[in-house]
Amino acid sequence: MSSMTDIVFLLLIFFMIASTLAKQLNTIDVKLPQGEGKTENRNTVAVTINNKGRYYVNESRVTKKNLEAQLIQTLGSVNNPSLVLRAEKKVSIQEVVFVMNIANKNGIKVVLAVDTP
Repeated sequence: MSSMTDIVFLLLIFFMIASTLAKQLNTIDVKLPQGEGKTENRNTVAVTINNKGRYYVNESRVTKKNLEAQLIQTLGSVNNPSLVLRAEKKVSIQEVVFVMNIANKNGIKVVLAVDTP
């Protein structure tokens, strides 16, 4: 009976984390590339790049030159900061690398968001 309790507890934790992550990622509609893997949710900020080259931090639109300042302001006091990078399929790799360089320079973990097949 103890193992059944453990399984139910783990499922509860999984769905709590998954629902929190789903709320943060469904703010701006983008078509993500497909991939397999698992995600985790810590103290995250969603950065979205759409096909028009517009940048969004969570739900707020920011310019490319103000992106780093906005990320530092948002994640400045967070332990183990992480960033969920959401880029549409047609976004150039230079735009993705630009965001990843900002995160790397400031010690922010990057998680690339993809659609599952």
